[in-house]
Amino acid sequence: MDDFLSFANQKRTNEEAASADAANLEAEAKRLAAKYDGKNEDVLLRDIYARAEAGKRDGTLTNEQIDAFYRQIEPMLDRAKKRKLQKLIAQLKSI
Repeated sequence: MDDFLSFANQKRTNEEAASADAANLEAEAKRLAAKYDGKNEDVLLRDIYARAEAGKRDGTLTNEQIDAFYRQIEPMLDRAKKRKLQKLIAQLKSI
């Protein structure tokens, strides 16, 4: 940081990037919701597993990221669905 103006501009750039990331995440969530609308839970779980397995095998998905995913999704699930997701998570982390 050379001066306050450059600091302020950098802060604005970071905020704009965060806003763009949030918009992208929201758009992706809407796209996925539409894709799985009307499909059963098993289809969703198979797709999650397939994408995560590919990420684990090619090194682009870590166990820490899997745990973060679980922490984000877990509050929205009932007890039975949590157990299913926990089983899936355990399988993925063992890859």
